[in-house]
Amino acid sequence: MQAISDALNEKAWVIDCAAALEPPSLSDNTADVERLGRELSRVLQEPVEIPCSSWGRIPGLLRRSNFRVSARLFRRKGVWRLLDLYSDDSKPPNLSLAMDLGTTTLVCRLTDCDTGEVVGECTVPNPQAEAGADILSRIQSAGGPGGLESLQRRVRDGFNGALDTMCGELGISPSSIGVAAVAGNTTMTHFLLGLDPSNIRKEPYIPVVNRPGWVPAPVHGLGIHPNAELFVFPNVGSYFGGDLIAGILSSGLHKSPDVCFLVDVGTNAEVVLGNSEWLLACAGAAGPALEGGVAKMGMLAGEGAIDHVRIDRETLETRFSVIGGELPSGICGSGLIDLVAELFASDVIDQRGKIRGMDHERILETDEGRAFVIVPGAGTAHGRDVSLSQVDLDILLRSKAAMYTILTTIVEEVGLGFGDVDKFFVAGTFGTYIDPSMAIRIGMIPDLPLERYTPLGNSSLAGAALFLSDRRLMGEVESIAEKVTYLELNVNAHFMGLFSAAKFIPHTDPSLFPSAARS
Repeated sequence: MQAISDALNEKAWVIDCAAALEPPSLSDNTADVERLGRELSRVLQEPVEIPCSSWGRIPGLLRRSNFRVSARLFRRKGVWRLLDLYSDDSKPPNLSLAMDLGTTTLVCRLTDCDTGEVVGECTVPNPQAEAGADILSRIQSAGGPGGLESLQRRVRDGFNGALDTMCGELGISPSSIGVAAVAGNTTMTHFLLGLDPSNIRKEPYIPVVNRPGWVPAPVHGLGIHPNAELFVFPNVGSYFGGDLIAGILSSGLHKSPDVCFLVDVGTNAEVVLGNSEWLLACAGAAGPALEGGVAKMGMLAGEGAIDHVRIDRETLETRFSVIGGELPSGICGSGLIDLVAELFASDVIDQRGKIRGMDHERILETDEGRAFVIVPGAGTAHGRDVSLSQVDLDILLRSKAAMYTILTTIVEEVGLGFGDVDKFFVAGTFGTYIDPSMAIRIGMIPDLPLERYTPLGNSSLAGAALFLSDRRLMGEVESIAEKVTYLELNVNAHFMGLFSAAKFIPHTDPSLFPSAARS
């Protein structure tokens, strides 16, 4: 038992420790709680705390199990704290919960702490969307009577509902979860903790707290073990949150000797540039159209979304793929990027992003101006055309310009060029589906060799899960947060000049995108 404990002690947040206690006697009348603590401390060779919430059930359990029990313990700051006590034949699985607290979606991942195996994962819409699709509208909603309490309740209910469903399907109890970690942007973190976010949106953009750290069960309100603690990833700046800290951790950017980019495109575009020596970060509103959430037929990357498009340059016939393989219902961000890149290469849209007047069945005149039909209604799930209007196109071009401008601003801030970037990590669902060659063609990301682009998927969730797998990473999380310098774009006058130039396809300076001219 001692060797097993030593191995677990090195990195586990939660362990199960078997304890065989000497029963009390007239010669040893030590109280039950102290007796248990003494034996656990002896086995683990470290201090053990037993919270008062556990005291009442210890005497009966010890006697029913003939003083042979299994203790589940959580370790923090060199002390093990009792989570629960079981007889040897009643011990539930030892699970951890990683959570991605997104503006649009909530994602949960359950992992077996003993084996490292992922036992379940689920994604649900964020119920806060009913109070506003974007962060600023939710902050405004939080300022009304009962608004903050409602937003907090919605996000907690969203996570708890997802957990209940997932655990029910797996045949386990949420009370088996003894430790959790959550990563989200600064405002979403405030909502989860019931903190007023109103100062985040106004100069000088100050959060209530940047380092929430460990939060006990009564505060986080999750339906997991009543003694479980939740680690809330730290924020850096008003719009640079724990989701990016978790993303940096999962990417390994903070340990790279070479300069790397990390871009996470969600409701906002959040960017980190740096290496093992320094990290510079910023964020801006480049996300909604790239998520497909602004275009009339836009949708998030999921079942029924067109994720890739190719166009015959002679006939303008489209070829496309649909997530899930069914008839399309709309188009997601990666599909929109492909579409615009192909329309530009086919000379359907000009450098200003305007749809040309053409005598072709796919070019329609509508109340919103011209539109290009990707899929006629006969081939869609809902019987309506999936199309791209000029209004949609204008919104997308502003988003792509914002993205490129954010990247340009941050790289210029440290006196580097894009050629100095060795690796470009693209995170989020957007990063999973994007074709970098198409994003380069429209001037959204720098014209780098394609092998430098690496998709990461949900790096926020991956970072939270990685943190829960090894408590020694606490130092790395703290080091990342300390190392990051946040660049506030809201007060950067140079940004708007760069933004105007980037609204063209691919740019007002085509020499910045030599590969686009060859495509």
